Amino acid sequence: MKIVDYRVTPIAFGDPPLRAAFGLHAPYALRTIVEVVSDDGLTGVSETHGGSAVVADLLAVRDLVVGRDPFQLAALEHTLYGSVPQTGNVATPWEGKLHSFPRTFGAIEVACLDLIGKALGRPVCDLLGGRVRDRVPFSAYLFYKHAGAGGEWGFECDPAAHGWAAARQAEALSAEALVEQAQAMVTAFGFKSLKLKGGVLPPEEEVRTVRLLRAAFGPDVPLRIDPNAAWSLETSVRWANELEGLLEYYEDPVAGKENMAALAQRISIPLATNMCCVSFADLPATIRLGSVQIILGDHHFWGGLRASVELARICRTWGLGLSMHSNSHLGISLSAMTHLAAAIPNLTYACDTHYPWQSEEIIVGGKLEFVDGALPVPTGPGLGVELDRTALQHLHEQHLRSGLDYRDDEREMQKIEPGWRYRVPQW
Repeated sequence: MKIVDYRVTPIAFGDPPLRAAFGLHAPYALRTIVEVVSDDGLTGVSETHGGSAVVADLLAVRDLVVGRDPFQLAALEHTLYGSVPQTGNVATPWEGKLHSFPRTFGAIEVACLDLIGKALGRPVCDLLGGRVRDRVPFSAYLFYKHAGAGGEWGFECDPAAHGWAAARQAEALSAEALVEQAQAMVTAFGFKSLKLKGGVLPPEEEVRTVRLLRAAFGPDVPLRIDPNAAWSLETSVRWANELEGLLEYYEDPVAGKENMAALAQRISIPLATNMCCVSFADLPATIRLGSVQIILGDHHFWGGLRASVELARICRTWGLGLSMHSNSHLGISLSAMTHLAAAIPNLTYACDTHYPWQSEEIIVGGKLEFVDGALPVPTGPGLGVELDRTALQHLHEQHLRSGLDYRDDEREMQKIEPGWRYRVPQW
């Protein structure tokens, strides 16, 4: 089998005005679809981050991908390693930054694994060692937000909507509104754990939100908060004392490995990260310092599905817990996450996902459906999903109309609050 064609398509889909420490989500989230086509007519697909830099990196290696045997992933990785920049080409607040090579190779690898699975008639999780679970639990992802449901911040808003549809378009800038949002999401999708995206309102309001969530959902629903490093060390210690006994884990309240390690010495709540440790190069210092107890893996960051299995083995060796980070994404990415989680025995925390916030889709048959807060592992060949070409064309045209080249939450926030700046720490 040989790869005879390689396609890279930037897309944009409607994203609600969700808040985080970095600012505000734009009306459209950017993603990139990668396709590899074999000489026997099969097509493998993947989905990764969006933006002009991501697309440029993927297009730059086209001639190194076409003509390859998709089964020979080690050789392809070795070839690409010397051909893709090894430093992040868009500045980010993450300490390790999002390096071009893992992101680029990871997107190609997932598409190749989808292609291999289709050729063999086996699901991708079988290519990773086989499944250890038939369903993968996910967590409700709660956001403070402005009014609006996506696109141009509300093009689909329906004043008669109820349940999750109403919660998805409603303003939620208080603890009470977040509880209503959580209740609607849990009712709609059956999630058994809750994650609050913090770093938006003053810490006392966010801690009050956690307390109200605990009161509303009882003692058996795991809770998490992620301030995205918006809090200082002293602020994080102070509020950890208030959150003691309420949280499953405390995600990235402070910035950097050293600050996280210092915090770990002063509190008893487990610390988790997808900011201070986002690459294999970050692992030695993270482990040496004792910065965290849980790593939130992400195959888009770490270099693909096989690399993420390697990360899981390292976590097991060093006694670190493992869960999964999420960005705004569609069903191809979610399916890949599900196959990966199915194949990792020590991924024991419910995974993050933004998926309920998205209304558009790019796979045949529409959105994947959660059952009691979990996704059944697809049993079809490859990723178990098929690219909807009509939807691909629509979302590509939407990308062209959006005028967005990269994600910039600070710029979007300035449209609401002129002069607003992302700061670490904010409190």
